[in-house]
Amino acid sequence: MTPSKPPPDEVYRGVTRIFAVVITAFGLVIIAVTLTNGGNAGAVGIWLGLIFTALGIGRLYLSLRSDKSD
Repeated sequence: MTPSKPPPDEVYRGVTRIFAVVITAFGLVIIAVTLTNGGNAGAVGIWLGLIFTALGIGRLYLSLRSDKSD
């Protein structure tokens, strides 16, 4: 028996979630590196990190929410 391939929409959802987690991790790493190097609340790295983190969490939220409506 050969394993069956998942439908393309399931693959898309899985990849979307993986990228959302990666983007969130990038944001957190940017914030950590900025703070480690002496950045304060006005540093560009903090703001970029917050944007990446928010986008990743938002995308993950929307991806998980869309599964419940199906």
